[in-house]
Amino acid sequence: MQLTEHRHERELFVRQADAGRVVIVDREFRRSLVLHVEGVLEDFAPRTVAQLDAPAIERVLALQPEVVLLGTGARATFPPPATLAAFLRRGVGLETMDSAAAARTYNVLAGEGRRVAAIFLIDPV
Repeated sequence: MQLTEHRHERELFVRQADAGRVVIVDREFRRSLVLHVEGVLEDFAPRTVAQLDAPAIERVLALQPEVVLLGTGARATFPPPATLAAFLRRGVGLETMDSAAAARTYNVLAGEGRRVAAIFLIDPV
């Protein structure tokens, strides 16, 4: 039996993600961004976990996600407890992982129709 994947033409999905770039559908990004089911926030300033400040967190929470995936590059770098608390106070889960894992997880959750957002931190060298 042959299986064929059919995606809705407007659905955003991550084709590839690593420490230096994220490819969404057919567009490559080399700066930090937030991907959510309705679009991409391209002008996301934080490049590292330490730079995730209150205004950046509020921009993500304004999207009203159920869960936020935090892709931190080649390996998982966990944010300080205060960052996690900012999400938990609003009832939003924050899951930290490397960017490739965040991409895979985003694709699964978005495909299930979940209100998911993924932060991809990219620190250009």
